[in-house]
Amino acid sequence: MDLFSDIYRTIKEPVEGLFKDRGSRFIARAFPVRREDEVKEILSKLRREYHDARHHCYAYILGPSKSAYRINDDGEPSGTAGKPIHGQLLSRDLTDIIVVVIRYFGGVKLGIPGLINAYREATKDALDKAVIVEKLVTDKLIIEYDYPLMDVVMRFLKEKNIEIINTKFELNCRVEIAVRRSETEQVTNSLGAVHGVVVTPA
Repeated sequence: MDLFSDIYRTIKEPVEGLFKDRGSRFIARAFPVRREDEVKEILSKLRREYHDARHHCYAYILGPSKSAYRINDDGEPSGTAGKPIHGQLLSRDLTDIIVVVIRYFGGVKLGIPGLINAYREATKDALDKAVIVEKLVTDKLIIEYDYPLMDVVMRFLKEKNIEIINTKFELNCRVEIAVRRSETEQVTNSLGAVHGVVVTPA
């Protein structure tokens, strides 16, 4: 993701792909994920589901900045499985995704180029079927103010079409909002310029 961009791409729902070569079957399963614990859950579920498979190779990328990622060859020669899977994710600019390619060995060794091609093509087949969605990176802010300022604050939020997550309307009011990252500074400054309004990160 570009440093100044607040949009990232992921897949809408799980998809499956398949590639066959000389008796070996490569089943690619792609899932949208947000956290490491979801990754672990998917991996353990697939290992149970395909318990008789030779390899469960995978790559995942997490976060809008794509800073968290992992590649695993699961016993295949180094660089022949996880890396080509990861490469397909990068080439489509995807994040918050895991692809696991399950291999059933067909009795014939494919060699290094054959393996790289197989894992890449299985992943490609799955991603070709995926619906790609764009999501916004948002920041959560807390707005605190006294009740008489309610109209000013709420009118501003409505005009800017800002998502309200939580509200507490009492003598001292508190509103939690989600703001598109590229607009966070502007919203913070605009509201903060109103005397009696305090804006802080959630």
